[in-house]
Amino acid sequence: MSDRNGSRQSGISRQQGTVVDDAATPPSEWAVRRPHLARGRSATDRAAAACLYAGIALSRAELVPREGAARAANGVRLSRQALAELAKNAPDPAADARGARNAAAAAAVAAQEARSHGGASELSEAAYRSAIKASQAAGAAAGSAGLGRDETLNAEADAAEAAAVATALEAGWM
Repeated sequence: MSDRNGSRQSGISRQQGTVVDDAATPPSEWAVRRPHLARGRSATDRAAAACLYAGIALSRAELVPREGAARAANGVRLSRQALAELAKNAPDPAADARGARNAAAAAAVAAQEARSHGGASELSEAAYRSAIKASQAAGAAAGSAGLGRDETLNAEADAAEAAAVATALEAGWM
């Protein structure tokens, strides 16, 4: 689609977290962005679900959280805000990967709270370990080795996120 000035735009909705691009942004940049933002949204959804499972109202988010429940709720709030801001800007694989990494870290904090709430069940422990692995894989994908562009690290982060979702579902957190 084109605007009045003839510049190329993609018609992806804001609800998907992707903004209208311009002709100056190479298509490869958008292709790199999409998995990072999708992984970040998935981790944020996992974090929110873990909070709800643990009985943590997202309204408990504090600017300077002092306890685990407030940290978990704040992580969800910050992740949502960061991913929304990233989606408003031109693709930046390093920044997009950092957003996904931060969301995965927030999900790990929320998983810790969910594990504590649910007791020491085997499923709960597996979901927590899976959340930690997803956070580590997202960190590696965002790290200095690939700056969000390394296909192998990105694929590993995507697989770890999918595994974290699966174990969270099995544990009843989602």
